Amino acid sequence: MLLGVVFRKLIKAGSLTMINHRGERRHFGQPPGPETVVIRLTKPSTEWRIALNPKLAVGEAYMDGDLVLEQGSIYDFLALVVSNIGIHGTIPLSGVQRMYERTMRLWYQFNPESAARRRVQHHYDLDGRLYDLFLDTDKQYSCAYFTTPDATLEQAQLAKKRHIAAKLNLQPGMTVLEIGCGWGGLALYLAETCGVNVVGITLSHEQHAIAQRRAQERGLSDRVRFELIDYRKMDGQFDRIVSVGMFEHVGVPHYRAYFDGICRLLKNDGVALVHSIGRSEGPGTTPAFIRKYIFPGGYIPALSEVVPVIEKSQLWVTDMEILRLHYAETLKHWRSRFLAQWDKAQALYDARFCRMWEFYLAASEIAFRLWGQMVFQVQLTKQVDALPITRDYMHDAELALAGREKPQRFAKTA
Repeated sequence: MLLGVVFRKLIKAGSLTMINHRGERRHFGQPPGPETVVIRLTKPSTEWRIALNPKLAVGEAYMDGDLVLEQGSIYDFLALVVSNIGIHGTIPLSGVQRMYERTMRLWYQFNPESAARRRVQHHYDLDGRLYDLFLDTDKQYSCAYFTTPDATLEQAQLAKKRHIAAKLNLQPGMTVLEIGCGWGGLALYLAETCGVNVVGITLSHEQHAIAQRRAQERGLSDRVRFELIDYRKMDGQFDRIVSVGMFEHVGVPHYRAYFDGICRLLKNDGVALVHSIGRSEGPGTTPAFIRKYIFPGGYIPALSEVVPVIEKSQLWVTDMEILRLHYAETLKHWRSRFLAQWDKAQALYDARFCRMWEFYLAASEIAFRLWGQMVFQVQLTKQVDALPITRDYMHDAELALAGREKPQRFAKTA
């Protein structure tokens, strides 16, 4: 009954049918038709858990097999619900849970060095063969850049690396620090295509080992070095600093340390670029399912939380770009590839893990299409004249880089 109250208030556009544990059907929204999403709940407790704490319970119920899609997919169900909520809307009956989440938000984001290492390893030290199932061949685990609607995932991820390199205004022989280097793809690209020397840092043992091996296989060990170290412990100074998809793991309480660190590690005439997921609606909270199962300690920032800290760190914001639907398209590719490789993923883990991962990918795509998430790229300098005074150099550099790129290679871990 409680969940029925929520759906009756919420579902105005579209069509949803809910079958409870006794087999009773209730319909919400527009009249049933071929596009109707039909869910079945297998336990009586699932109804009130979803009604009172939907941002955790929906994902858990799907993962545990207590919420079954009889018609449509979990993506279809989430799209239906979120499109009715809207970016600034709220879920009926979840007010108490929202208040609690907001009260605890900074505690959830508290990431001292020991916690940061443990939380990174929770996600990134999964079996490397899992990521081979759905990422591109260079294993880029961040937003791609779709220059054309029909671009493949591999083409879009290569375009992302090219786009970032152009904004860094690199010159041969420069030193580059990559904070959060993943499996090494961007670092290897910068060294190979731009002729620079790169130090990539990570807290993931799995990523570190693979990145080192890739550098050796590509004959780039003399120009690319990977280290297992927290950004707060890094020393030296660099011509360029780049960080892609790592800032989401920093947490608001540590923003000042992060940008102070960039300022400390950047040469006076240097350039930094931070690429991060952001939220368009202002400060918020991390959904409980994502925080518990996918990215513990993670948080998607609002620009209003980021820019004031940059200003206090005495850095110039020299360029800002918002990528709106690029991550939605990236996640669409990832989700499609993962579903096509379901049996292999289940062999690595189990069906429950596969449903958890499908929910994560589907919910993330919905967040970028319907719930106000985007990606921002912010370019930073210490000196006002560190870069040309027009953006033309970025376009020219992208064209030049495209002409110098070598075929992208990656040795599978499977």
